[in-house]
Amino acid sequence: MELINRVGRVVEAGKVDFLERPLGDPAPNQVIIKIVSSAICGSDLHIFKGKHPSAPLPVTIGHEFSGDVVAVGSEVGKVKVGDRVTVEPVIVCGKCIACKTGNYGYCENISFTYRKGDGAMADYIIAEEPYVYRLPEHLSYDAGALIEPLSVAVHAVRRADIKMGEKVLVIGAGAIGILIAALCRKSGATDVGVVDYSHKRLEMALEMGATFAVNPSEKDVYEAVYDVTGGIGMDKTFECVGLEATFNQAMMTLRKNGTATIIGIFENPNITIPATRFITHEIKVQGSQGYCWDFPIALEMTKEIDIERLVTHTFKLQDLQQALETCLDRNSGAVKVIVHP
Repeated sequence: MELINRVGRVVEAGKVDFLERPLGDPAPNQVIIKIVSSAICGSDLHIFKGKHPSAPLPVTIGHEFSGDVVAVGSEVGKVKVGDRVTVEPVIVCGKCIACKTGNYGYCENISFTYRKGDGAMADYIIAEEPYVYRLPEHLSYDAGALIEPLSVAVHAVRRADIKMGEKVLVIGAGAIGILIAALCRKSGATDVGVVDYSHKRLEMALEMGATFAVNPSEKDVYEAVYDVTGGIGMDKTFECVGLEATFNQAMMTLRKNGTATIIGIFENPNITIPATRFITHEIKVQGSQGYCWDFPIALEMTKEIDIERLVTHTFKLQDLQQALETCLDRNSGAVKVIVHP
């Protein structure tokens, strides 16, 4: 029987609709997954606002998901029908030097499933076998949908090379920021601060591992860093917002020879920074995007971090418009919103 797939997309800024189209049979190396849980990501929200720099409208959305395998191609041996799975939603060429040396995260032609093909705000999705991972028994479907953001956080923390005893500041307490804080603590950082305007998000960050929280409406960020470090500055910082002001905070709160890792998506990519700081403090600023061999580590880290605590709201797929609006509502207390087809 031919499967008909219902796929949510952003058709114009602030508006979603649904496409319906036949799914077809899987290719020899493909897996068809019936989606059970699909989480809304920050990049989905940038798309919903019509401001994602790499995803022009209209475009389907959703790339954090889990579900059940319902069909496999003739050459698939990694999973079978009935397996509970999640997917690393990366698309790489497999031909460039980066791919051939195993560094597929640096693929010259890298993309993600929501930018090419159909997203996961849908009933079904087709995935390539190498990027499909079985869910451990201890994870629910909702938790399984959060392996992708946990992998983003794992990648950032690994790039930052967090060491025992270091002092870290995470700017932005969305899901990625909260997970980065939790992972930094697990990696040995002794002081991990999180900055955000939301009391609920800051409370969750503290519950999951952060040691101090800063609400800029109540205390100056630089003053808070001074109190923790005696005026020296943080060893490492993470920018998880995507604004000029927070980029500069990530730079200016570093100690000499410190490292800032930038994860936020910048709707306005042209910003002004205090360039002299690079020379006077010999700081390093690096980016972090996606993942590369980070999914297996993320799956292991779920034994240490209760990622399902991030889930604050759930909606049916037909209520995708309301789900996205809830994410953007500063008064909703939303951290991670899950959509169930």
